[in-house]
Amino acid sequence: MDDVRLPDEVVLDKLARRLSAATGDPWAARGSMIKGPGTLGIFLGEDHTGSAKHLDLNFVFNLDRPVETSISDCTTGFGSTVEEAVDRAIEMWLGTTGAALLELLRRDGSFAAHFPADDPDGFPGWHTIHGGISGWGAGEGHDVVQHWLIDNPLLPRLAPALHDALDRGSLIGVKVFFGGRAGRETAEVRVNGGVHEGASLALAGLDWPRKQDGLSYARTFMLLVHPQEPATAANA
Repeated sequence: MDDVRLPDEVVLDKLARRLSAATGDPWAARGSMIKGPGTLGIFLGEDHTGSAKHLDLNFVFNLDRPVETSISDCTTGFGSTVEEAVDRAIEMWLGTTGAALLELLRRDGSFAAHFPADDPDGFPGWHTIHGGISGWGAGEGHDVVQHWLIDNPLLPRLAPALHDALDRGSLIGVKVFFGGRAGRETAEVRVNGGVHEGASLALAGLDWPRKQDGLSYARTFMLLVHPQEPATAANA
């Protein structure tokens, strides 16, 4: 694959078109950003990996208050061409991170699932939106890690390791990516774009399947919306 990065305006236009199709709302690439409805915007981060298949996306809920309303995440695609890989990277982001962020705008369950503060499968004390669970790999059983993640909620298992990451009162993004094969596993948890070492170690210690041959990976994204008393969970 010719590893030449697509121009930023091409990537932004691709993502804007996908967002418009998914939401029915107008999203358009304008200069260095995508402008969405109201105060929404998305910026493409700098190329810090050297890989044309890798994208850093900064989603801003309120362009007037970017510091406290931004959610940053990265995504990588694969394919025989750079364009195919970027399309898959966008698809991966939309199905996981994007789904959770768009659900915060809709709040009707059409994009992602809601977990109130007292839900046993949620994050204790926080109203959480859980994006989709994507999986990929190679060989027989390439989806075993994805199916494990569907059957084993991560939020309550990672919550103890993430207590020091709750450093702002709302909008904390938690991305999880893990899998591989036995002896060559990857387990990474990112909080608002940065790797969280403690949660990554906790994830690595869980009993998800390690394939002896082939590959199996899974990715998901959870948005901790705001702290919430269990008694008020039904009103979120």
